Amino acid sequence: MDQRELDARVKALHKAAQANEPASNLVAIIESLRDAHPTEEMLRTTKAGILIGKLRGNPNKEVATVAGQVVAVWKKGIEEQKKARGLQSRPKGSVSPASKAASPAPPKPLSGNKKSYEGDPEKRTFKSDKVDISRTGSQVRDNCIGLIYNGLAYRSRESEENVILRAVEVESAAYKAYKGETKEYKDKIRSLFQNLKVKTNAELGRNVMSGTITAEKFVVMTSKELMSAQRRKTDAELEVENMKKAQVPMAEKSISDSLECSNCKMKMVSYTQAQTRSADEPMTTFCECMNCGKRWKFS
Repeated sequence: MDQRELDARVKALHKAAQANEPASNLVAIIESLRDAHPTEEMLRTTKAGILIGKLRGNPNKEVATVAGQVVAVWKKGIEEQKKARGLQSRPKGSVSPASKAASPAPPKPLSGNKKSYEGDPEKRTFKSDKVDISRTGSQVRDNCIGLIYNGLAYRSRESEENVILRAVEVESAAYKAYKGETKEYKDKIRSLFQNLKVKTNAELGRNVMSGTITAEKFVVMTSKELMSAQRRKTDAELEVENMKKAQVPMAEKSISDSLECSNCKMKMVSYTQAQTRSADEPMTTFCECMNCGKRWKFS
């Protein structure tokens, strides 16, 4: 896992902890950090070590236990990194073959440790991926997590763990933005799912998974913002075309010196004629006084 992704997940964990979200949400994020293989520098820069260390004292036993396990894994990894650097710094002649064999392999990034999805990405769902979506204790919210998972997983090769992490983040952000399990919350979740499933809008899901679009931003995007660039371009062109079609040429006005305005008594009246009824009926004359602006019609 690179520093950017570690920092994003640590921030998500901090927000979840500050908002007193369900313990299952915290556990899911902490578990995703277990195989992060951070360096000392990464832990200092992102403050991941401080946050996870504090969570070892969390009142929830499961959160505290998982946090303690992750800290232990990280400590072991740091020690192995130090040993590896020490062995590499020695003169070649001072390292025995046995020592070389015992030296640990350098840590791999997250993408190397997790298997990409190998099935048909167009048929992915949380059920086919065998992912547990029970994260909040609310069936409504858990179902929404499942819906977002299905949208994000569609055509994606991301691991199940990464997809469920993002789905939980998106649902949590929507829950906060729309003040609970409201109609707006449910409608927005459905809208996000539908946009993620649009075949010509694959970039949307990729941007959410990569963090380019944050969960907080994603849940408040307008329908226009959720569209693909191609769709926005097509809609704009269609709007221009419709405006052109709607611009019907105005009939040219004639000015008569025989029509008198009943308001100002001036004979400065412009008029147009149009067939407003059946063809065998007289045309309607629309008049406007050029002096006082009074308008009337007759047929």
